[in-house]
Amino acid sequence: MKKNAEVVSGTMGREVERAKIAVEKASEGKRVVMVSSGDPGVYGMAGIVLEVAAMEKTNVPVEIVPGVTAATAAASKLGAPLVSDFAVISLSDLLTPWEKIERRLEAAASADFAIILYNPQSQGRIEPLAKAYEIMLKHIKPDTPVGIVRQAGREGEGVTITTLKEMLNAEIDMVTTIIVGNSATKVVNGKMVTARGYDLKE
Repeated sequence: MKKNAEVVSGTMGREVERAKIAVEKASEGKRVVMVSSGDPGVYGMAGIVLEVAAMEKTNVPVEIVPGVTAATAAASKLGAPLVSDFAVISLSDLLTPWEKIERRLEAAASADFAIILYNPQSQGRIEPLAKAYEIMLKHIKPDTPVGIVRQAGREGEGVTITTLKEMLNAEIDMVTTIIVGNSATKVVNGKMVTARGYDLKE
C-alpha cells in the first residue's frame, strides 16, 4: 500500500456507508480498493458496491477480485470434506429472517448435503447454533464427522474434528467455520474425507 493512500475503515452494520464512500471516491477519479475478508462475493462487499454504483448512476468500472472464502479455507485444514455437493448457511439473522434460515437448514440437512455454517455464535448470541444443532440431528446421524476451524489461515488458528453429537462441546465463536459432513463423510488418517463413489480397487 502506498504511504500516501487514504484509508477509510468501517465496522459491521455500516457496509452501505462504506460502499457509498468507495463509489464517491472512485467518481472523483481516485483509484479505490474495497477490502473485505474471504471472497468479496461470498457474504462480502461485492454485491453492495455494485448496487450502490448502480443507484448512484455512476459509470465507475468495478472489478471483483476473487478470494478464498472461509468454507474452502476451513475445508483445506480439515482434509477433503467438500468434494461433493454442499450448502453454505450463515446463522446470522441480522439481514435474513430466522424462519428462512431454519427452512434452509431443514432442506440442506434432509437432502444429505455437507453443510458449512458461517457466523455460528457469539457471546451474546448462542441460540441460533443450538437451534441449528437440533434441526440437523433430526436428519443427520449423531456420529457424522464435524470439522470446526477457528481463525482459518490466521494467527491463533485452531482445528478440531469431532462428531455432530459432540459438536457443541467445542470452542465456537464468530470467527469459527463449522463443516458438518454428509452420509459419505468419514475420518481417514485424522482427516475428514467425503467419498465421491470412486472404486479405489481399480
